[in-house]
Amino acid sequence: MTDPTPTQNPAAQPTETPTTPLRCLTGALIAGGMAYCLYLLTVSISQTFAAKPISSDNVTAINIAIAVRTLVVGMSALGTCIFGLVTLGLLALAIQITFQRLTNRTPPTQ
Repeated sequence: MTDPTPTQNPAAQPTETPTTPLRCLTGALIAGGMAYCLYLLTVSISQTFAAKPISSDNVTAINIAIAVRTLVVGMSALGTCIFGLVTLGLLALAIQITFQRLTNRTPPTQ
């Protein structure tokens, strides 16, 4: 009760796993697979919406339907782009780590 700052047990601290090119490539493979699946989903959604036109005479209903369709396709495309960029970033990180190891430079400490 008199010690205001508790001491941490060094054994209880989480250990940091090293970043290796294999781990980066595995993550890139997973993210790339998810990006490809989301791409197929985006194409399927857009083709389904294109094949089924909006049949209504109410202008408000048409505008809401267009907004919902745009939102659904946009969110799917956003997910595709995010996972695609993650894939590219992990591939670039794997190349950078491999290059650093080949030139015997140590990566910057965190």
